[in-house]
Amino acid sequence: LSLYDAACQIAQEIAEKIQERNRYQRSGESSAKLNVVIRSSLQNLREKIDQLKDLLLRAVSTRQMHLTQLEGDRRQNLVDDLLTRQKQLQASYKNEGPEPDVIRSSLMTGGVKRGVTNPWLMEESEETRGLGFDDLRQQQRRIIEEQDAGLDALSSIISRQKQMGQEIGNELDEQNEIIDDLTNLVENTDDKLRNQTRHVKMVDKKSTSCG
Repeated sequence: LSLYDAACQIAQEIAEKIQERNRYQRSGESSAKLNVVIRSSLQNLREKIDQLKDLLLRAVSTRQMHLTQLEGDRRQNLVDDLLTRQKQLQASYKNEGPEPDVIRSSLMTGGVKRGVTNPWLMEESEETRGLGFDDLRQQQRRIIEEQDAGLDALSSIISRQKQMGQEIGNELDEQNEIIDDLTNLVENTDDKLRNQTRHVKMVDKKSTSCG
């Protein structure tokens, strides 16, 4: 905890010194001394982050402090966020990134020294608090089984919808065949009517001639 809080404090101070260095550069003043301090602080920050990673890895692998896997993962995310912040500060120091924000990052809130809850001390959720590794595995297995059951149900619904779509498609094919048959029947009937009409006209013409 003290190491994490110290790393956050150093990152905060680096951000402030980079902003001060940038003000000096804009006003034409010398910033050589500040650059030396910032460079040394960045190195110190990286060393503390490396120590945090090593200590956390050891705590998780040996189950120190009854640290659960989920809590270990949560703290690892905090360390990763701190490492990202260090890289952003490094880029800002080299004028390769935007000017660092000294209040934007939740990691840079000063931790317990400024009366703000340090995320390293945040408690686990009620669902996982007090659970051992075996209990967590069982809980994860149960969650996975529930997800699998949900996926099976979804798959069944999709299969039924697919079957319905195929049945609708077959029905449309049958309807199209019926329509084609009716069209052919109408065309044949129309041809027959034309032939009969011509035949009637010819008979009527002959009758008129004979009369």
